[in-house]
Amino acid sequence: MDNHGPRYPYPYGQYPYPYPYPAPYRPPSSEPYPPPPTNQYSAPYYPYPPPPYATPPPYASPPPPHQHTSGSHSGPLDYSHNPQPSSLAAAPPEYHRHSFDYQPSPYPYQPQGNFGAYGPPPPHYSYQEPAQYPPPETKPQEPLPPPQQTQGFQEYRRQDCLSTGGTGHDNVSNSGSSYPPVDELLGGLHISTNQPGPSVPQLSSLPSNSWQSRPGDLYGYPNSSFPSNSHLPQLGRVDSSSSYYASTESPHSADMQMTLFGKGSLKVLLLHGNLDIWIYHAKNLPNMDMFHKTLGDMFGRLPGKIEGQLTSKITSDPYVSVSVAGAVIGRTYVMSNSENPVWMQHFYVPVAHHAAEVHFVVKDSDVVGSQLIGLVTIPVEQIYSGAKIEGTYPILNSNGKPCKPGANLSLSIQYTPMDKLSVYHHGVGAGPDYQGVPGTYFPLRKGGTVRLYQDAHVPEGMLPGIRLDNGMSYEHGKCWHDMFDAIRQARRLIYITGWSVWHKVKLIRDKLGPASECTLGELLRSKSQEGVRVLLLIWDDPTSRSILGYKTDGVMATHDEETRRFFKHSSVQVLLCPRNAGKRHSWVKQREVGTIYTHHQKNVIVDADAGGNRRKIIAFVGGLDLCDGRYDTPQHPLFRTLQTIHKDDFHNPTFTGNLSGCPREPWHDLHSKIDGPAAYDVLTNFEERWLKAAKPSGIKKFKTSYDDALLRIDRIPDILGVSDTPTVSENDPEAWHVQIFRSIDSNSVKGFPKDPKDATCKNLVCGKNVLIDMSIHTAYVKAIRAAQHFIYIENQYFIGSSYNWNAHKDIGANNLIPMEIALKIAEKIRANERFAAYIVIPMWPEGVPTGAATQRILYWQHKTIQMMYETIYKALVETGLEGAFSPQDYLNFFCLGNREMVDGIDNSGTGSPSNANTPQALSRKSRRFMVYVHSKGMVVDDEYVVIGSANINQRSMEGTRDTEIAMGAYQPQHTWARKHSGPRGQIYGYRMSLWAEHMATLDDCFTQPESIECVRKVRTMGERNWKQFAAEEVSDMRGHLLKYPVEVDRKGKVRPLPGSETFPDVGGNIVGSFIAIQENLTI
Repeated sequence: MDNHGPRYPYPYGQYPYPYPYPAPYRPPSSEPYPPPPTNQYSAPYYPYPPPPYATPPPYASPPPPHQHTSGSHSGPLDYSHNPQPSSLAAAPPEYHRHSFDYQPSPYPYQPQGNFGAYGPPPPHYSYQEPAQYPPPETKPQEPLPPPQQTQGFQEYRRQDCLSTGGTGHDNVSNSGSSYPPVDELLGGLHISTNQPGPSVPQLSSLPSNSWQSRPGDLYGYPNSSFPSNSHLPQLGRVDSSSSYYASTESPHSADMQMTLFGKGSLKVLLLHGNLDIWIYHAKNLPNMDMFHKTLGDMFGRLPGKIEGQLTSKITSDPYVSVSVAGAVIGRTYVMSNSENPVWMQHFYVPVAHHAAEVHFVVKDSDVVGSQLIGLVTIPVEQIYSGAKIEGTYPILNSNGKPCKPGANLSLSIQYTPMDKLSVYHHGVGAGPDYQGVPGTYFPLRKGGTVRLYQDAHVPEGMLPGIRLDNGMSYEHGKCWHDMFDAIRQARRLIYITGWSVWHKVKLIRDKLGPASECTLGELLRSKSQEGVRVLLLIWDDPTSRSILGYKTDGVMATHDEETRRFFKHSSVQVLLCPRNAGKRHSWVKQREVGTIYTHHQKNVIVDADAGGNRRKIIAFVGGLDLCDGRYDTPQHPLFRTLQTIHKDDFHNPTFTGNLSGCPREPWHDLHSKIDGPAAYDVLTNFEERWLKAAKPSGIKKFKTSYDDALLRIDRIPDILGVSDTPTVSENDPEAWHVQIFRSIDSNSVKGFPKDPKDATCKNLVCGKNVLIDMSIHTAYVKAIRAAQHFIYIENQYFIGSSYNWNAHKDIGANNLIPMEIALKIAEKIRANERFAAYIVIPMWPEGVPTGAATQRILYWQHKTIQMMYETIYKALVETGLEGAFSPQDYLNFFCLGNREMVDGIDNSGTGSPSNANTPQALSRKSRRFMVYVHSKGMVVDDEYVVIGSANINQRSMEGTRDTEIAMGAYQPQHTWARKHSGPRGQIYGYRMSLWAEHMATLDDCFTQPESIECVRKVRTMGERNWKQFAAEEVSDMRGHLLKYPVEVDRKGKVRPLPGSETFPDVGGNIVGSFIAIQENLTI
């Protein structure tokens, strides 16, 4: 996230991570995702053409059922087929698998009075079962084992809608930040500090009196969008001689699973693949609302519950959550007032978890939270073979007895391991049949062009030339130059979204003339006077205000109020958009979301010349906000530009007080320009967000046309629609295929279905009182699983897969990305194949490195890194390679830094800090500082690239926290599958250009990043650069890539570098510090 000038580094909240992508399932159709009945995409103003649907590869997705069902599909599901859940009397057919197909059914949910009654599919969904792919091999089904109650229960006191908040007092500086004053939000909160237990073996037999971290939270943490930490009971030690349960704080050890009602043990197994789950219906649920009913009888009237309606019958509002290893991977929608709910929901979800059981938790949703009804557990041993388990199971309460006589849950579950998911085995697909990342809101768009950018500006000749295939040369992009030109040449519309937009920023700084003197505000105001529609959608920092002449900048210094005031009397329309939780959430939840989370997307959308007096849409997507502190070049100067291009643009939130003579904070970022059909999806995102943010309230509701600010491009003859925009032939070596992904929920966009049962047609996830698009996470996981040679990541944060940490497993950072990378490397080690992962992160999160929030982020980051190295070391031991290779021969972490000698003229400014031991004085003396990595990008195998606004952490990946957008793209003529060798297209050139920037050289081994020679060469350069950075002697640094300052031994143990436990000059523990507070801000 953007910690703009702050001292507060990255307050992450603790909202549920609906990983299960409860998305719908659909049959193949002419469109990449189910269209509405009009066969048009539901964007506000323009139709989408129906691209051809491709038949999935073997095990790509479940085959079509013999009968279609009208049941709703709510998991990240298969993308092409709609398997039919059978009645319990007749088992459903075996499914084909589509790796990572989280595709919901296009069929709207239709309540059925009978479990086996399915309505016919809509007439426009025709389907023929493909015969060319055999079903996955499965063992004969065994008789269903009796359900086991293996978790203890305790009375639920925490509620779904109640999230932790509060105020606290940590000693941090008070400069602006992209996050609210985290440390002021944390007082009075507590988190368990239990010590970690031994690491979890891949397969182990466990004693019955063992424990596990809270399995009920979404990916292990309390959640308000999903059921919070009351998904499952908190667990504690269990006396194996009785069913007595002692309530304690949940221990963080993961190598034990609890068996409450038996003396047998359960095996913890690694589930790495996809789970195919159907939740059919429940029967005879207890009425959990007798208290409400009693009040209704007493007072004669009771407001309705979740739906806010008066009800004739007051009873339970049940839903089911599915969790693995304490992480929720699926959740049904709430069935209002029903003791016999019928869901018919399907989940096809990726898993990368060590677990002994899969938990199905039935709960009653209420206005103030939720109540546990009961639990069904399925041992992982029962599904590990791939056999389909299907049945009706009693729902058990805390005593191991049915919660009500006859209460049961009907479900099915089937596991497909990675080795059976062939869609991940060959990288990015080649040919016209490849459909990109399935089960997402936006489809893959073919025939566009893309320009990739590093930093805001790359001067001519600063980076070396790079040769590509077909005699081409890589052209280094000039991001802010191109943005300036695109805005200047716009004739119809200029739409900008940003976490921060500052009207005083200058986009052109390396040329003499009017352009270098023109600010962004002046440029936009001039274009609006020409008749161009200029709209700015900026996050409304809740701490910045302008009331009755009293003005506050806000702790994050985003300039939102300042920019709004600048355009106040112009035709530029500025909409300050707060991050709202929605009316159906509790007051506490609304306050927390509005204070902690942000709108983090960074886009510029303009019309451009399409030839023939026609216009088309182009879009810029990435990590660069149009504000101060962002302009930089690959040289990343510290002092030398303070009196020139950075004279009015000094930014360094690490320092407080006297900033005279301090180094600026260099800024490294990634961005992109999209020209082609995918740019229209970026426009759709803006329109959906604008319509939601501009929606009137109060008396303004009586106005009928509040959305007039948006241009309806379908009514403007000279602007081409998405189906008419010029495209590039797939056979053109410069053609690109692009797909847009988001992290966003229905509280931030208009156009998502109001009824959660209708979410399937848009591939959305069901949260509590919210629908969620979390396709960025989907895209990352798919790309990592499909990687065959190497992964290169640059990201501002790297936190995740906490369910597999050696401590704090229930903290809630449950995105799969770190675990998937570690398992990819482990898989390649077992296959005796080379693979490498290079991950570049900031030296420390932006802000004061000694601050509490910064130290917590570093601590979670250390836990993530430690988990990954331990996983890799175990794979080396299993294959007997621990003597020949170390974990760092496969995975390395880096940061960026710079150091400048004093040249002839010292441009560091005048004056000197009075205290020689302050970070300011020490940094001025040592003339060094980190280069802040604000990038949010990934390159896989030189054939696929992801660039956007999303960080690798829960905050950006969850969809219910910060709003994000990203693009994933590849060139169909430059893939491994097509070339059978390393691609040498634009993505290769981009990665090599980034390495040339970071290492100030291009070595021949860089062309094969997976090779052991390249890994060791890059690591050696990073170690040498770190020694130069940390040395007492001041010297100019040519390369900026530093080995991240931790020591990783041959067994994968991660420790601080001896003698370098804190960051040079500025202090703060490099591996962070754990503070016993409830963690809902920094993950």
